[in-house]
Amino acid sequence: MKKNTAFTKLSGAGNDFILIAKTLSSQQASSLAIQLCDRRRAIGADGILLVSRTPQKSNFRMQYYNSDGSRAFCGNGSRCAAWWLYQKGWAGKNMVLLSDQGPIPATILGPQLVRIRMPAPKDPRLGIPLHLPGKLWKAHFIHTGVPHAVVLVKNLQTLSLENYGPPVRYHRAWKPSGANVDFVELNSSPLRVRTYERGVEAETLACGTGVTAAALVAHLLGMRSSPVAVRTQSGDTLRVRFHAPTKTLPREVFLEGPAKITFEGELPQ
Repeated sequence: MKKNTAFTKLSGAGNDFILIAKTLSSQQASSLAIQLCDRRRAIGADGILLVSRTPQKSNFRMQYYNSDGSRAFCGNGSRCAAWWLYQKGWAGKNMVLLSDQGPIPATILGPQLVRIRMPAPKDPRLGIPLHLPGKLWKAHFIHTGVPHAVVLVKNLQTLSLENYGPPVRYHRAWKPSGANVDFVELNSSPLRVRTYERGVEAETLACGTGVTAAALVAHLLGMRSSPVAVRTQSGDTLRVRFHAPTKTLPREVFLEGPAKITFEGELPQ
């Protein structure tokens, strides 16, 4: 008789995930993500995390799949995976997650507080004009593990991401794969960001790679220096730390913030 599969629901600053400790093929994982992440017919989540042990005690394989079944890197998902590994006694306070973007060192800083070293940021392109119906914006592109387009706005809360997220996400400037979109209000302290996520195809309450992109763009524009505090749509605050002269792209970037287990259960066979 087959055993049911255990799962854990986690939240990283409002970004929510289903974690399963097993290895699956890409096709199996993609199908499972689509099935489980449905918020009306299943558990509901922004994506699923698959973790497994390796021969090296402090190293763990980690894969992430968006709710649409696409495979990607996820900053908040990585922090949640690290918290789960620590809480279950698989790892101590320091570990390495072997992701699609390479090794991701993670550290447990305190109760429900996790820091990871992000993939090295690359390909910054500032001041890209976006001509949209009724809007003329400048976007700033940067890759922080996944591609992001950062758009600075004056009033974040009144902005309709349902209307403006998709045309920026699919803009020809980042063809063919598109980009995640981060709308950022610079005039606030901490920085405020709302993200329309590729692969979820909707606004999420938080996005770790998006927070990192927003912080780095603000730094490259000479408007912020490390550490950069960023408040997400959930109301939680994440911090981005790095060492680099003003307007210079750092090589090492760290993301820290809350991660917690919300509930656990079993998937019937």
